Amino acid sequence: MIAQIATISPDLSPRRRLGRYAVIFALLGVLFLDGAATRQVVLETLSEAYIAVTVFVAFTLLIFHGIESQLKIDTGKLLQKYSKQQIAIAALLGALPGCGGAIMVVTQYSIGRTSFGAIVAVLTATMGDAAILLIAKEPLTGLMIMGISVIVGAISGYIVEAIHGREFMSVEPNPEGRETPPPFDFGKLHWPWIALLALGIPFGLMAAFQMDIDAFFGIPHLELTVGVMGALLSVGLWIINPSNSASYINRTDEPIYGQVWGRTVTDTCFVTVWVIFAFLLFELTVHWTNWDLAAAFATAAWAVPLIAVVIGLLPGCGPQVLVTTLYIQGIVPLSAQIGNAISNDGDALFPAFSVAPKATILATIYTAVPALLLAYAWYFIFEVPSAIAS
Repeated sequence: MIAQIATISPDLSPRRRLGRYAVIFALLGVLFLDGAATRQVVLETLSEAYIAVTVFVAFTLLIFHGIESQLKIDTGKLLQKYSKQQIAIAALLGALPGCGGAIMVVTQYSIGRTSFGAIVAVLTATMGDAAILLIAKEPLTGLMIMGISVIVGAISGYIVEAIHGREFMSVEPNPEGRETPPPFDFGKLHWPWIALLALGIPFGLMAAFQMDIDAFFGIPHLELTVGVMGALLSVGLWIINPSNSASYINRTDEPIYGQVWGRTVTDTCFVTVWVIFAFLLFELTVHWTNWDLAAAFATAAWAVPLIAVVIGLLPGCGPQVLVTTLYIQGIVPLSAQIGNAISNDGDALFPAFSVAPKATILATIYTAVPALLLAYAWYFIFEVPSAIAS
C-alpha cells in the first residue's frame, strides 16, 4: 500500500527533502550544543506546542474529517456553493477555540474555493489557543470576545470584499480531472501517534484549565515526556511523508471520503512543524535576549492597547497566550485583551503563509485596523471614565 501511494505521490525534490531533514538536525543541535538552560527551554517548548496546540488541531480536524466521511459532506464545496454566506461562515469557523477552523478556511482559499474576504474574516475572528485559556478562567469574558470577534470578522470581510471585489487576490481552482493522491499511509506509525493523542487531548484540557498534570497523576515530568514525544513523532511523520503537498484538507476537486486518520495525521503533523517553529522562535528569542513582555506593558496607559495589538501581529499563540495571562492577572486592561484577540491570527498564520503568503500578509495587516478601533473604543468609553472617577 505504501509503495503504491508513493508511486503516485509527487515526490519531494532533493532540496526539499534535505530541508526537512535539516529541521530535525536543527532541533537536535539546539538540544545538545547550547547548554542545559537552552535545552530545557526547547524541551518545554516542544511539549507546550504539542499539549497546547497539536492535540486541539488534531481533535478539530478529526471531527471535521469524520463528519465529512460519515455524511459524505464536502466542506469546501459547501463554502463554494454558498459564496454569499462564506465570509460569515469563515468568521464562525475562525472563532472556534484553537486554529482548526482557520486552517480549513485558509486551505480552501489556496485551491480557489473561498475569497480573500473570507481570509480576512477568519483571521480577524481567530483568537487561537488563547481563547481556551480565557474561557477557562473568565468564561463570560471569553464568550463576549468570541461574539465580538465573529461580528467584527464578518464585517471586516464584507468591507474588504466591497472595496476590492470578490476576485481580488483570487486563486485559480484546481483544474477538473487533476489527480491528487490520497494521504500517505504511515502504516503502524499511526498507532503510537494515536496513543499519544489519546493522552494529549485530556492533558491539553487540563493544561488549559491551569491544572498541574504531574501532581494530579503523581508522576514527575509526565506532561513534559508526553509532549516532547508527541512533538518529535509529529515532526518525524512529516519528514517521512513523501508528498510534496502541504496538506490534504480538501485539496482535491473531489473529497477523499474515508482515510480519516490518514488525513488527520498528515494535516496535523504539517501544522505542528510550523507551530514548533513559531514557538521556538519566540521562546528562544525571549531566552537569549531576556525580553520581558510583561515589562513592555509598564508604560503609559494609552499605549497599552497599541502594544497588545502589535503583539497580536506576531505569529503563533505563545505571545497571545501570554497577553491573555497578563489580562487574567490584572496587569493589562480589557481593551488590550480585545485588541490582541482581534489582531492575533493564532497558529493558523504560519500554515496560511505557507499556502498563500501575499494574501496572509495583507490580511494580517487588515486585522490590525478593527483591532485598534475596537481596543481604543473600549478604552475611551469604559476605562478612561472609570480611571477619572477613581
